[in-house]
Amino acid sequence: MCEPPPSLVRARRRTQTLKRARFIQGNSIFVVIETGTDHNRGGNPNNTEFDKPWRPVTWNDERNKDQMLDKLKKFQPGSADVSQLRILVNGPVGAGKSSFITSINNALQGYNTAAALASSLSDSSFTLKYKTHRFKKNLPGSFYPFVLNDIMGLEEGNSRGVHSEDIIGILQGHIKQGYTFNPVSPIAKDNKEYYNDNPSFNDKVHCLVSVLPANSISLMSEEVIKKLKTVREKARDLEIPQVIIMSMVDKTCPIVQEDLSKIYRSMKIKEKMQECSYRLGIPMNCIFPVQNYHEQITNNTNMDILLLMAITKIIDFANDYVEDQAYNQTFAH
Repeated sequence: MCEPPPSLVRARRRTQTLKRARFIQGNSIFVVIETGTDHNRGGNPNNTEFDKPWRPVTWNDERNKDQMLDKLKKFQPGSADVSQLRILVNGPVGAGKSSFITSINNALQGYNTAAALASSLSDSSFTLKYKTHRFKKNLPGSFYPFVLNDIMGLEEGNSRGVHSEDIIGILQGHIKQGYTFNPVSPIAKDNKEYYNDNPSFNDKVHCLVSVLPANSISLMSEEVIKKLKTVREKARDLEIPQVIIMSMVDKTCPIVQEDLSKIYRSMKIKEKMQECSYRLGIPMNCIFPVQNYHEQITNNTNMDILLLMAITKIIDFANDYVEDQAYNQTFAH
């Protein structure tokens, strides 16, 4: 039986007595049975913080940050057929896809950058072309062996936002850098300039990242969720690992806005992560809340730690996939 996210059951009280509650969403009926108090809340149902963080993080520690950076600098893909891991970043308009890419670059470089141009307005997608973002290492001409691909955002309707079939084409390596998205129709196979009819494993996507805004996940339309699920199901069929980056955490929880190090003690943030998991079907251990850089002009250690934790796990998942595919190809022959 599927358990609904906490945002659907706010009204229930936590007591020491056995309770049974019935909730309906769409065509689904959920029955929730509780047998006591969540002791991590400190026994007070009005608490907004857990007594202790439910994910361990070493905060305000430059050594922790440097260790993650060092691991990324030493990283090499686990297959000779792949020179760089390809991470596709998708999501609804205004979720913070481009800002996430820029924020990752900020954390890697140690200073404010403008890797992926973003807009402060979110009424339509600012990104119109398929673009690959590389990240510089310390030496001139040296780059990290992974890239993040930015695309047009998803929107409601059949004539707005990126076409789902184009995202699927990117997963399979069929669309080349620089392609301008057409919301009305996907790329044609006879498009000789941008359609790749014989993609290599290096051209294909090795991890799918969906950026979802914590402050508006509850308001996201079922149509956009359906488009995200269509892409997710194709990625599943291709065995591509999937991750959710949950953005806008500072706009979602006042506790986190004041002190980012309390992100894994905030009940609101965990609730929003559970809702992301419920709506897209991605497990909690593949969901990473972050605060993107948007008004800061100098680096913040705790923001960098969250961002580096996220990209490190994304790289781990992508590399596991690459190694598995290489192993399977070896025995297929």
